[in-house]
Amino acid sequence: MKTEDIFIYSCVIIGAGIGLIMNHVFPGVLIGLGVGYLLKYTMIDGKKKNDI
Repeated sequence: MKTEDIFIYSCVIIGAGIGLIMNHVFPGVLIGLGVGYLLKYTMIDGKKKNDI
């Protein structure tokens, strides 16, 4: 498992938890998935800048 994937999984679980509190699990999961991909993108972009 890649380190970048951990961000996606954790954000999905957090989003599902918030969705359960608000009685809307599926939108919470989708928002968590989107946030996870954004974090993964910024992390990969940061690594590429440091490699140059």
